[in-house]
Amino acid sequence: MKPTRVRILDAADQLMRTIGLAHTTTKAIARAAGCSEAALYKHFESKSELFVFVLKERMPQFAPLLVELETGGPRDEDDIEETLVEIARQTATFYASSFPIGASLFSDPVLLRRHAEELAALNLGPHKPLDALTAYLGRQRAAGRVRADADLAAAAVLFLGACFHRAFMRSFAGDQPFMGPAAQPLDEFAAALTRTLLEGVREPGPPARPARVRDED
Repeated sequence: MKPTRVRILDAADQLMRTIGLAHTTTKAIARAAGCSEAALYKHFESKSELFVFVLKERMPQFAPLLVELETGGPRDEDDIEETLVEIARQTATFYASSFPIGASLFSDPVLLRRHAEELAALNLGPHKPLDALTAYLGRQRAAGRVRADADLAAAAVLFLGACFHRAFMRSFAGDQPFMGPAAQPLDEFAAALTRTLLEGVREPGPPARPARVRDED
């Protein structure tokens, strides 16, 4: 039999995907995992913390990218266009996977507020990708690759907002033709979004080499 923690995460992942976070209770998770609620709380302090670990361990890997963007790493030396394309790919994929789970929270304002407060206590929340991308753009500005007068926070909101909107639209109606850019294959969307952002923030200079395009996941 799998360890209790793994069973709890498996059960939480399954329930959150099928009925949404708002309707998933710790009692239901424990029952599906074949353990008691007391055993669940030995591993996770709250449903919000359990949700965070489902995102970290059961969703497309996004946390390592956030850490590197926020603190710096080898990616800082790579071509900015290639890096932003990869950020768009990973962000759009993560939002597409997590959106159906979290969307149900918005049907219950009290639960939504409690969840937001619990995430804030864990120093987590939807602001973290924005902070990380803003920090990355700041280092790129210091290196002379981004204009000194560019509004980096606004650029991060526009960039990640487009990724979130794609996830929302695709959750709403898939890849129907009327979806516009949201119907684009992921690589095309990421490349077009990156080019548009860079037209507004990039420091003028020699033409950039085209970003590498990866195959659709």
